[in-house]
Amino acid sequence: MSYRRHDPRQDWPPGRSYKWREKPPLTYRGQPPLTYRGQPPGRCPHPVREQPLPPTSSSCFTLLLLRRTCGRGFPCPKVIENLISNCRRSPAISSSVETDRLLRKALAFFWRRRLEDIHLLTPSLISTVSVPSDRDELEERLRVLFTSHINGLLEGNSVQKINSRIGEVSAELKKVGKCLSRPQRWGLNMKLQEDRKSLEEELGLLKDRLEEFRAAMSCLLDHLGGKKHLGIQEEGQVEIFRFGVELDWARIHHIILRECKRLDSGLPIYSCRREILRGVSSNQVIVLIGETGSGKSTQLVQFLADSGLATNGSIICTQPRKIAAMTLARRVCEETIGCHADNFVSSHAASSVLQRLSSGIIYMTDHCLLQRYMNDSSLSGISHIIVDEAHERSLSTDLLLALIKKKMLERFDLRIIIMSATADAIKLAEFFYDCRTFHVKGRTFPVDIKYVTDVSNEGLWCKIPKHIPCNYPSYLSDVIKLVGIIHNKEEGGGILAFLTSQTEVEWACENFRDSSAVVLPLHGKLSHEDQVRVFNNYPGKRKIIFSTNVAETSLTIHGIKYVVDSGMVKESRFEPSTGMNLLQVSWTSQSSANQRSGRAGRTEPGKCYRIYSKSDFQSMPVHQEPEIRKVHLGIALLRILVLGMKNVQDFEFVDAPSPEAIDKAMQNLVQLGAVVCKKHFFELTDTGRAFVKLGIEPRLGKIILESFSCGLRKEGVVLAGVMANSSSIFCRVGSDDDKRKADCLKIPFCHREGDLFTLLSVYMEWESVNTNKNHWCWQNSINAKSMRRCFETVLELENCLKYELNMITPSYFLWNPLKPGEYDKDLKKIILSSLVENVAMYTGYDRLGYEVALTGQKLQLHPSCSLLMYGQKPSWIVFTEILSSENQYLVCATSVDHESLCEIQLPPFNLARLEEQKMLEKIISGLGNNMLRRLCGKSNHNIESIMSYIQKECMDEHIHIRADFDRREIHLFAAARNLEKVSSMVNDIIECEKRLLKDECIEKCLFIAVPGSFPSFALFGSGAEIRHLELDNRCLTVEIFHPCARDLNDMELILLIDKNISGIANISIVGGNGQDGPDSCKWGKVTFLKPEDAQKAITKLNGLEFHGNFLKVVPTMVAERRNLPFSAVRTKVCWPRRPSKGVALVECSAENAEFIISNCNPISVGGDYVYCSASTKYPNCLFVTGIRKDVSESEIYNDFQDVTKGKINGVKLLRGDAINTLPVDSCARALVQEIAPLMPNRQHSLRSFRVEVFESEPSDVMVRAAISFDGSLHLEAAKALDHLQGKVLPGCLPWQKIECQDMFHSSISCSARIFSVIREPLESLLEMYKIQKGVTYSVDRNLNGSYRVKLSAHATKIVADLRKPLENLMRGKALTHPGLTPTLTQLLFSRDGIILIKSLERETGTYIFYDKHNLRIKLFGSPDKCVGVEEKLVQSLQNLNVNRQLEIRLRGHNLPANLMKEVILRFGADLQGLRLLVPGVELTLNTRWHVLYARGNMEQKQKVEEVISGMALSLGSDCLPALAIPETMCHICLCELDEPFCLESCGHNFCQACLVNQCEAAIRSRDGFPLRCAKEGCQDRFLLTDLKALLLGERLDELFQASIIWFVSKSGGDYRFCPTPDCPGIYKMATSEEEAVADGPFVCGACSVETCTWCHLEYHALISCELYREYKDSPDFSLFNWRLGKENVKDCPICKHVIEKVDGCNHIECRCGRHICWVCLEVFMTSDGCYSHLRSCHDI
Repeated sequence: MSYRRHDPRQDWPPGRSYKWREKPPLTYRGQPPLTYRGQPPGRCPHPVREQPLPPTSSSCFTLLLLRRTCGRGFPCPKVIENLISNCRRSPAISSSVETDRLLRKALAFFWRRRLEDIHLLTPSLISTVSVPSDRDELEERLRVLFTSHINGLLEGNSVQKINSRIGEVSAELKKVGKCLSRPQRWGLNMKLQEDRKSLEEELGLLKDRLEEFRAAMSCLLDHLGGKKHLGIQEEGQVEIFRFGVELDWARIHHIILRECKRLDSGLPIYSCRREILRGVSSNQVIVLIGETGSGKSTQLVQFLADSGLATNGSIICTQPRKIAAMTLARRVCEETIGCHADNFVSSHAASSVLQRLSSGIIYMTDHCLLQRYMNDSSLSGISHIIVDEAHERSLSTDLLLALIKKKMLERFDLRIIIMSATADAIKLAEFFYDCRTFHVKGRTFPVDIKYVTDVSNEGLWCKIPKHIPCNYPSYLSDVIKLVGIIHNKEEGGGILAFLTSQTEVEWACENFRDSSAVVLPLHGKLSHEDQVRVFNNYPGKRKIIFSTNVAETSLTIHGIKYVVDSGMVKESRFEPSTGMNLLQVSWTSQSSANQRSGRAGRTEPGKCYRIYSKSDFQSMPVHQEPEIRKVHLGIALLRILVLGMKNVQDFEFVDAPSPEAIDKAMQNLVQLGAVVCKKHFFELTDTGRAFVKLGIEPRLGKIILESFSCGLRKEGVVLAGVMANSSSIFCRVGSDDDKRKADCLKIPFCHREGDLFTLLSVYMEWESVNTNKNHWCWQNSINAKSMRRCFETVLELENCLKYELNMITPSYFLWNPLKPGEYDKDLKKIILSSLVENVAMYTGYDRLGYEVALTGQKLQLHPSCSLLMYGQKPSWIVFTEILSSENQYLVCATSVDHESLCEIQLPPFNLARLEEQKMLEKIISGLGNNMLRRLCGKSNHNIESIMSYIQKECMDEHIHIRADFDRREIHLFAAARNLEKVSSMVNDIIECEKRLLKDECIEKCLFIAVPGSFPSFALFGSGAEIRHLELDNRCLTVEIFHPCARDLNDMELILLIDKNISGIANISIVGGNGQDGPDSCKWGKVTFLKPEDAQKAITKLNGLEFHGNFLKVVPTMVAERRNLPFSAVRTKVCWPRRPSKGVALVECSAENAEFIISNCNPISVGGDYVYCSASTKYPNCLFVTGIRKDVSESEIYNDFQDVTKGKINGVKLLRGDAINTLPVDSCARALVQEIAPLMPNRQHSLRSFRVEVFESEPSDVMVRAAISFDGSLHLEAAKALDHLQGKVLPGCLPWQKIECQDMFHSSISCSARIFSVIREPLESLLEMYKIQKGVTYSVDRNLNGSYRVKLSAHATKIVADLRKPLENLMRGKALTHPGLTPTLTQLLFSRDGIILIKSLERETGTYIFYDKHNLRIKLFGSPDKCVGVEEKLVQSLQNLNVNRQLEIRLRGHNLPANLMKEVILRFGADLQGLRLLVPGVELTLNTRWHVLYARGNMEQKQKVEEVISGMALSLGSDCLPALAIPETMCHICLCELDEPFCLESCGHNFCQACLVNQCEAAIRSRDGFPLRCAKEGCQDRFLLTDLKALLLGERLDELFQASIIWFVSKSGGDYRFCPTPDCPGIYKMATSEEEAVADGPFVCGACSVETCTWCHLEYHALISCELYREYKDSPDFSLFNWRLGKENVKDCPICKHVIEKVDGCNHIECRCGRHICWVCLEVFMTSDGCYSHLRSCHDI
């Protein structure tokens, strides 16, 4: 490609022709006019002798103003008009001599105006009369003019500016030197040293630049002075410019202009021009290290061309990338306007091998030059080769350098310049015999580098896409966010962001939208026109460029001020160990990162934002790894072999690749038939030579050659072309809807044989489009740029085949993508022949995907694979490469035939071994949903344990198990040799799980036990039946421990337990949290149906070896429910456990102590006087003695506070050693007995309060306890505490008085999500609490993220009142709308339901919580925001239920593979045809899962389903399964099923409401147990899992209570309830009275009543049950028995009460108050009367 130069200073658009006719031409009498004519194309810059107009006299003089048509050199008409009008005219000239003189003056005038930058027209004088003296006079006049102009430039403004700057820098340097001469701090001294160094470098560059300019001007002056060549003035000196014999004034002027620009621009390489030229002329090879911004890529070629060193051949400058070669050629062409002939600068395409080297300067890719070397190893026509960007070390660069080194020994006239931007080029210098190295400083402005590790902290208010797809890496979103932040916060200047791939670049461009910015992509696959856009200016808008690493080097994009560096690069790496190409994203190198940052400082100071840390940068490799060590070496080795090398290992590489990589590449070449091994050396075959001539990858060349041999010539060339661009042909960008549309548009192109067939069909259809191809691409979501690249590649391959191999490619295709035939097989054989090392076999299991034949890797197909669109997994495929991102995928997969694999000669893999490993599938059906859930476990933990256990037993890690909940099946995948064993083991596990599910029970306490007693509990299981009632506190549950509990296979241990002990009721496995602790060895708990089974488990399993360690099994009792059933108000009580010594220390101020001693001594404390004295040991303390032992610290404090106005700071009572206190349970029971009488319900007082006594430490002074009261009983709580204050518990000593704390506490917690919506009303409430005296609160965040509000006050009522509004706020509002049916609530689990909830929450500012266990919906938020939310929710759910989408699967066991494709072909990618067929329906197609979603009314959805079913039948799916007619009738209500519920045990369906009613009836009647399936002939019980799903928590408790009553009533009298009314206690009846006496009474744990277990009356010790019953029937019966035979017993005559005489006189006093004479029973009112009667009547 060649470029025409133009002058960038002119603003007239190029390519237009102009005729000047507005003003008459400048005329002289008798002479033709002064004319302006455009210079014809292709003849610039030398003057063109145009034919003048026909002369009007014998002599004719014509003054021409020539312009360049190849640029913007044409000035505007007004400039020309002013220019001509200013030229002097003579009114009348008669002689031709005067005319000639005047025209020469006019010519000089126009040149002078040109030198004054008025125009760029080239004046030329044409005369029919040629006089040498006149010509010499004109030349002399122009010499003087140009000399004067050059001398003026030597003293011009630019030179003066530099001199001025030299003076400034020198002054600053002196100032820094003076500062350094004085002592300075170390840090300041180092800074001054750096300043001096930078100033010295700047001063040197300024002087060198000025000297270089003067040398150039001196060369021009020498040329104007008559010297034809500057020549060698001194030894080693070379000329800067080489001119011809004639003076070319236009060229001289353009050189002057260019030198002035160079002086002003100040590129560092300009200062080293002569030094570099001397080095090039005196050395055959040099290495030039030019830092970023030095100008090496554009200036060095011009230096060589100007000096004439390249007169014997072209100057070739290679670039790693085509875009860089084209851009640099364009740039150099602009800079050399007028300095050289047209087409002097050009660029060659990468494959233009046969293009002639007709230009002086040629930019090309290193691949292009390498390919030219393969065709012409002499490199004829080339005098200088510049290898630019050698530090990138591409494969072509390394190979080219090695070949050039060899060529240097043959061509001594060839000059080599190797240019690099990094110091790593020293290795290249060593490679070239330690050649001379030049170092040129870069001209970069300061770049401020910032490391931004967390973009979210930089601000998120910028415009960024709301959703970053999950398949895109995180750094992509960070780059886009950071670009948005820079665009909104930073001042003007372009932004260049580095990403890793074309896909990321295009996605970023499409998703970053801002009206004030122009967003442009830049990557290597852009067309030339699109690449040029990044160099344009866009006034008023910021230029934002998203680029791959093509912008790292060589390119200077003006205006770039900010760089965003992702730090990542995508590269293809060949792994010799696997033989696979991995396309993966990895860290870039430090040198590349510095190159990227340098882009921000090319034209002005800038900033570079790195979205990684400085430590990440330091951990990067210093230099980029050579590509020769990363890629497949196939084409490189072929090129080496074609040069005659027998042993590739002997080739002199710059950095030799690993021997493994060479061996692997040679194996691949042998497999492709490119080389053969003869006598331990490799030789090229004709196929290999053809590969070299084609210059493409060997596998692409193999496709072409094989296709020609099969007759599919056009198809093979196109396949090679599309394979090279396969990753970017389909366009899938934009929003989610755009991507879904793109997926649908792709499906019609998808071919059932795979991706390469699909790409071939796309190209064929694109080529057949005769109109607007771009429009066709846009309609079909195909990348038009990629298609053009494919077309260009195909054209290049066709030309190469034609001219290099003499093979003609036809213009027609034989293969028809719509008609399967023999050509399909031929194409698959062709593809297999080129990709034989990339074969993969389907493992038989979707999750494992395909097994790569060579490496054994298990990888998935890429989601975009065409094979997936048909829902099929061919047994054998080939792929092009492995894409490594977060996961690894097989890319560009195509199916191949097994027969073709068998025909491969010397296959690189064992085909038979692979087929043996293929997995077969077996299905186990008829399982319930709960059974499947149990088998899978949470996050599939259980099924993974089962799978691990089976894999270990079968010694095959490829065995897999998958659960299908839709079909209620288990799918087994295993090799044929293991399938039966796997099936047997899984069936055993299923049987075990069925038993566990059937016997599953939960332990439920009958009551809350009083302290010191144990609760009775029952096993509540299937059928809502009581499976076991435990009253004797025997163990049913054991805990199992193992040192490696977290690493055990759970299912393996469960099977071991089930094998040894039967009757498992429940298993609870402890979930490991990864932290060490007391329960780190605890595996879980197992509950058995019988205590005997639990004891058996302890005996058998304890000490049993399992996985190298011993099991530990310990019994455990059921724990009481810790959570309180009421809102608690908590307070603390305590009593001393150490006796007082009667001595105390009272702390107070010195003045107060003195006052107490002098005025108040002694003081009354606790009713006794105590004595005070000043403490000698403790300052400001009183030593108090004489204190009673039962006086507490609080009493001392209060009494001392009463006698003094000062403040008492504290009291410390000295105590003795601790005594043996009551057990904790006894203390708790005593506290309960004290508090219970004060509660409203004395029999069930524990429902109103709880007592907890804490164990005391040896150092504790007090015994502490906590009492929690029901907040609604605050009055009773206050009375109870008043009662306890100062009380001594039974069994305690008198001085152990209870002290109650006068501060009450209560706390309430909520989750962080709830807290976020109630924060404002909560803060308002708490602000109100602040004004209440004595109230304190705190809001704390717990470790789990929840929030807790703690309240404290001096009264229980205050705490209860404060807690109530907080409870209402934090507990939320339970939604009880009658419209919230279970069907509607189930919708909340769906995706649409979740979206609905979130939308409603955002709209109302509330939080809607769905309790899955209790099937309740709660609403949280401020009261004003909660208004109307319930109605909105119900209405939205009803609408969602009505419009619930129907899922129609387009892929299945018996559905046609091409059903989805046919649906799109028939109805369109947007399904508009189906919408017209079923009006009003909403349709969405998920192409990945092959599901069509239909939303509408029932009739519309049914119509869509009928249409799809009809299509499936029409496509030949005559084996569609006969759908089982679902059960539609409920066997309870005999009506159509409403909200069907499937019983787990039998699988029968009922109305959920009917089953709930069956349970409710059992609760009401307390009968009907066990609950069974109501279908006739089925007696299966309701399993516990069914009961949990049918009943809420409270109703399930009621069902348990009803079952307990039924159990007792049906026990035949074996069990009875406690005789206390409403007491839930149960006891077992004794079989005999003797057993009852031996066992003792039943002491109820709920009410503490003692009951006889034989007669069921109050416990009666030492008396038989029969006698006690008689006593109960007749209360006086015992009295009669007692007085029988007793003479000392009589009845009172008055009250008839029994009186008994034991000892003493005959005077008896009855309890009625009468005094009786025992002898005669006479009654007296007084004792004196009775005694008088005894003395007088009975002589006593």
